[in-house]
Amino acid sequence: MSTAMNFSSKSFNPRPPDKGAFPLDHFGECSAFKERFMECLRDSGYESSACRQRAMAYLECRMERQLMANEPLEKLGFKDLIDEKSEEKREK
Repeated sequence: MSTAMNFSSKSFNPRPPDKGAFPLDHFGECSAFKERFMECLRDSGYESSACRQRAMAYLECRMERQLMANEPLEKLGFKDLIDEKSEEKREK
């Protein structure tokens, strides 16, 4: 009585995740932004909401250098920070 399992009947085609994975920054193009963000996290006791401005700057750097897909910052959760920037520009 041998039970053979045939694993080759279905092929698995891997696909990348929609969000959350992106190429490494091999040349350190955005490392200054990353370090400022990490410093902010350490200083704030790893409270990420205190460092949202720096997180946004880091993601902008990555998008500008094609290290991640371009996404509107509103879709990444920074709509309130963008609204603040536009209000500051109007006041000046």
